[in-house]
Amino acid sequence: MTLILAIDTSLGTSVALIEDGRVRAEHNVPDTMKHAELIGSSIAAVLEKASVHPNQLMAVVAGRGPAPFTGLRVGIAAATMFAAGVGIKLYGAVSLDAIAVAALKSSTAIVNEPLLITADARRKEVYWALYSGLNEHGVPIRVDGPGVMKPAELEEYLVNRNVHPSRTGLPVSAANLGLLLEAQLRAGSAGEDVSALYLRAADAVEPKARIGKAVSG
Repeated sequence: MTLILAIDTSLGTSVALIEDGRVRAEHNVPDTMKHAELIGSSIAAVLEKASVHPNQLMAVVAGRGPAPFTGLRVGIAAATMFAAGVGIKLYGAVSLDAIAVAALKSSTAIVNEPLLITADARRKEVYWALYSGLNEHGVPIRVDGPGVMKPAELEEYLVNRNVHPSRTGLPVSAANLGLLLEAQLRAGSAGEDVSALYLRAADAVEPKARIGKAVSG
């Protein structure tokens, strides 16, 4: 039995419990502002729903984004503290890769076409990554990105490279993050890096710090 706790706060607050390729329980709150208030109760809700004690878990995986500062660090910090407290392995994974897992396994995925995954980056921009499919272990093969661009700039970038991908609007989900980690563990490619992917220098600065600097300077 392999039990994995997955946490992603790159958009809303998403927590899931994965066991041997299936989702035992998940809790998703779309609110993009109250991650700190929601993360503890979300983890507790998932464990209670699945009747699982923390000591039964094998690992925790945190979504690394890309995402803005607000929210992303909450999930990573929660995953880090949880893993340390229980004494289990901590892994990190790119949130866009988790979306790709779901999209590429979907019946709507177009064979032999690259797949473009995008997510809202705010400021009229999108985070994006391009995939060519899944490897033999079920891990998405990322061929470009992750990056951040305005939609028009991204379209121009793809056209200039003669890339005409299929697209998906699937949301970020901790359930898919956990399934991604399972695939990476099978492939021997699971990463222990839990550093946040901000992609924009401004996103690596806490919002209050940016405001304070603007007022004082």
